[in-house]
Amino acid sequence: MENYRHILCPTDFSAHCRRAIERARELADHYGAKLTLLHVIDYFPEEIPNDWIPPEDRDPERYLAERADTMLKELASSMELGEVELVSRMSSSSAKHEISDFAASREVDLIVMSSHAHRGIFSLLGSTAAGVVHAAPCDVMVIRARE
Repeated sequence: MENYRHILCPTDFSAHCRRAIERARELADHYGAKLTLLHVIDYFPEEIPNDWIPPEDRDPERYLAERADTMLKELASSMELGEVELVSRMSSSSAKHEISDFAASREVDLIVMSSHAHRGIFSLLGSTAAGVVHAAPCDVMVIRARE
C-alpha cells in the first residue's frame, strides 16, 4: 500500500463532519500527508439557514465566501488542526462534482468524508458521499454518522 500524500476532507460544518475531520487528521499525521479542508458553497442553495442569507446590500457570492472562510478558520482552530489548508469554493454544480474536480486538480490521493446516514428513499436518490465515491479520481473513505 502506498502512503497518502494529500488528504482532502470536505465539510458542510455539520457535527457529522467533525468525525471525518478527526479521522483525516489521524491519517495525515500517520502518513505525513498534507491535509486540506474544503467547503463547497452552493451558489443557489435550496435550503439555507437564516444566518447565511446575505444582507440586501452585500454581494451574495462574496458574503457566502467570506462566511465560509471564517467558519473554516474557526473549525480548524477549535479542532486544533495545526497546519492545514482551508479552501472554500463557489459552485454552480453539485458538491459531489466540485469535490471530485478539486481532488483531480490538486493531486489528492485520499478523500475522507462523512455520510449523514440517510435511509430508505434518500439512499436510492443518492447523496454527496455516494456521488463522490463514484466520481472521485482517488480513494474515498466514508465515515458513517453515528445514530
